[in-house]
Amino acid sequence: MISLRSFSMIAFAGVVLAGCSKSDSSAPPVPAATQPAAAPEVITAKTAFWEMYKTAHAWSSDAEPIRITAKEVPGYKNANGKAGMWEAVFGSPSRGSYRTFTYAIADAPPHISKGVAAGLALPWGGATRDAMPIDTSMFTIDSDAAYAAAAADASAVLKKTPNLQVTDFEIGDTYKFQTPVWYIVWGTKSAGYAAIVDASTGKVLSHK
Repeated sequence: MISLRSFSMIAFAGVVLAGCSKSDSSAPPVPAATQPAAAPEVITAKTAFWEMYKTAHAWSSDAEPIRITAKEVPGYKNANGKAGMWEAVFGSPSRGSYRTFTYAIADAPPHISKGVAAGLALPWGGATRDAMPIDTSMFTIDSDAAYAAAAADASAVLKKTPNLQVTDFEIGDTYKFQTPVWYIVWGTKSAGYAAIVDASTGKVLSHK
């Protein structure tokens, strides 16, 4: 038989346990360990180009891309047709001027800012036979695919001299070609390998 004292002790213990349970359930959750942000990765030309394109057209609705060139961001290695920064030159016939835009994956003070940056507008005399506007409808081969085509064509040279680095990587158009072309150079023109790749088909048009 349970005495009055025993019953009181049991009831008191129940109240204490209930209080503990309520306190535990209302305790703030333990925050999960924060994961460090992933380092940005180098990107293809088209990824950067369309961001610059939007900014260029906000400046001038008739802005035309003339040249797109791979650049570097300190601390990031350009590789396989991808770069830490891309630079694009846009000309505006109505304004008679051109501007240079860049898109970088990270900040590198004092000269490189993450995202799109625009240079000053400078006088431009319009397209020439050697610097024609890039027809974006024919810009279908991205920089990584152009690199792969050129590297395959240069395989014998690169196997013989594996330390050759890409020193020039850009897309443009001239009167010599029917479509925009990629120009990719390993080493120097005199001691290296240079390829021209059709930016519409991905075919290597010439090399030396």
